[in-house]
Amino acid sequence: MNHNGGCVKVYLMRKPELISVVSPVYKAAGCVGELYRRIVEAVKSIDATLPYEIIFVEDCGQDGSWEKIRDLALQDPHLKAVQLSRNFGQHPAITAGLALAAGDWVVVMDCDLQDPPEEIPRLYAKALEGYDMVCARRGKRKDPLWKRLTSRLFVAVFNRLSGMSYDPQVANFRILSRLVADTYSRMGESVPSFGGHLEWLGFNVGYIDIRHQPRYSGQSSYSLRKLFKLAANVIVAYSNKPLHISISLGFFMAFFSTLYALYIVAKKYWAGVSVDGWTSLMVSIWFLGGMVVGNLGIIGLYLGKVYDEAKGRPIYVVARAINCEKNNPRNP
Repeated sequence: MNHNGGCVKVYLMRKPELISVVSPVYKAAGCVGELYRRIVEAVKSIDATLPYEIIFVEDCGQDGSWEKIRDLALQDPHLKAVQLSRNFGQHPAITAGLALAAGDWVVVMDCDLQDPPEEIPRLYAKALEGYDMVCARRGKRKDPLWKRLTSRLFVAVFNRLSGMSYDPQVANFRILSRLVADTYSRMGESVPSFGGHLEWLGFNVGYIDIRHQPRYSGQSSYSLRKLFKLAANVIVAYSNKPLHISISLGFFMAFFSTLYALYIVAKKYWAGVSVDGWTSLMVSIWFLGGMVVGNLGIIGLYLGKVYDEAKGRPIYVVARAINCEKNNPRNP
């Protein structure tokens, strides 16, 4: 019972009645079969009698991934297959999978097999030491140089603006307790950020080190434009420091302009030196105009975020589902 008289759930560390594995799938027709096979083998290696479920959320990649997932789900009732109505993005797809997951422990992993499913038993063993969540920490990433550099730059800017300490070697691969999965599912923001949300929640976190693998097939769907858009959305969702920076920069420019005006007056009337103003005037106009537009853009991002939240639209929409007929006991 909490202080307000309401009931709270009690979560105990014990052998799970069910373990769930959630994976968002997008344009992964070449590896989804191998992903399924290796997840099954990894979970069974923990305990052959351990009940499990696998949840593949196909994010409408229209490359044949859904057809392969559908065929697997029709053969294996342990596999819950979901297809979203359109491409909502990786983080909404993860959110959809967590909403369906009923396990006492929930593993989340990408579909590209760069994080090996064979590490699931290690994540689970580490979690049983008393952690609410255990993250896989990559060593040297098997990604292109530009992607490694942009990822590190984003994490550095994100940590600076949000006040958090997100580890750049940690991605989506992790195991969550029922408490963490339930709490995340209740957040319900219009632009979910899986790693950022979990970092903000602040539960007891453990880590294991794994070896990052090359992509099993295909290539990353994250273009530079998509990465920039994701970074902007996440930073706006977690920090108002860009607004403070904008205000500080405005005051600094006003102060600098005042000093420059006093300098021109002194030069004209005290030193008797004529002032050629056209060049400096045009440069100042263009510079200040750019600053104004940039600051309005920052404000617009925050207003857009408020607008998206006010609309209250669902984070994702499910178009098709297989083996999901029974209500999830965690989300009746």
